This record gives sequence, C-alpha cells and structure tokens, in this order.
Amino acid sequence: MEFEEKQRLNLWWLYILLMADAIIVACIVLFDKGGMSFQDLKDIYFAPIWAVLFPFVLIFAIQKSTLTLSINQNGISYRYFPFILKLRLISWDSIQSVYITKFNALGDYGGYGFKHRLWFNFRDKAYILNDQSKGLQIEFNDGKKLLFSSNKIEEMELFLINLKTRYHIQAIS
Repeated sequence: MEFEEKQRLNLWWLYILLMADAIIVACIVLFDKGGMSFQDLKDIYFAPIWAVLFPFVLIFAIQKSTLTLSINQNGISYRYFPFILKLRLISWDSIQSVYITKFNALGDYGGYGFKHRLWFNFRDKAYILNDQSKGLQIEFNDGKKLLFSSNKIEEMELFLINLKTRYHIQAIS
C-alpha cells in the first residue's frame, strides 16, 4: 500500500517575459546604429545570442525538474530530480506529526520551488510546485518542519487516515 505523486513546476508565464526580453535584445543587435555585422558578433563571441538563449535553457531545465513524493508504512520518501538524485526516506520514528495544512506560497515562503520560510526561520523548508494552498506538513522530533505541496490533497488525506488506522502510526494527525 503506497501513495505516490509526481509534480512539476509550471512557469508558462515566464516564457512570455523572456520573449519580450529576447525581442528587445534582437532589436538592439539588429537595428541600433545600422545593426551589428556577423564579424562584430563573432568578435564578442556571440554574447547577445547567449544572453537571449541562456535564460530559456535555464527555465526549461527548471521546468523539467520533478518532485516525487511517496508515502507508505515505512515512512515518507521524496526526490527532487535533478537537484536531489537519491531517494530520501523519512522514517516514522523521526517524525513527531504529519498533517494537511493550509499555506501561502508567496506570503510564507516567498515563492515556488525549494524554499525556506521567510523571516530567517531556516528550520522550516518547503517544496512548493503548484498553486494549491494546501500541502503535507511534516514536523520532526528535533523541531524542524518540511512542507510538500500537493495536487492530490483529498487522496493523500484519505490515504493517511487509512495508514494510521491500519498500521497504528501515531505521527499522523
């Protein structure tokens, strides 16, 4: 018996901003004072072209990153490929409590992706990859907290209730 969810960061609006930047750079390169010749571009190692392409490649790579979260009777495991290559397992013994909570991505953590809580509270971490305002909050025995956003919050809640009753896991609230 296992719950598994895969999430990706959706940044479609960022491509629109980058396209506006690319158009501005292209206009400057091509039309400012008669435009740049191929030799001028070659002399500066095609820097304007790299300046336009690099953000697109970076956003594409970030958007292809995948968070895999799975919950079973052994604990909670996660991997955030390509940033965390090895599957990390959090055993139920190291967890004080697990529950579904409401959060504000921008107000509490300052955005999306892997974040620390704002206002220098570095003991609270979060993996926020969607616009949902609910997620799985894990409180550890040492006082640290870890939050995972989820697209399947109802399924996860039912699974946690079932897991608690079947295996008598006290950490699930």
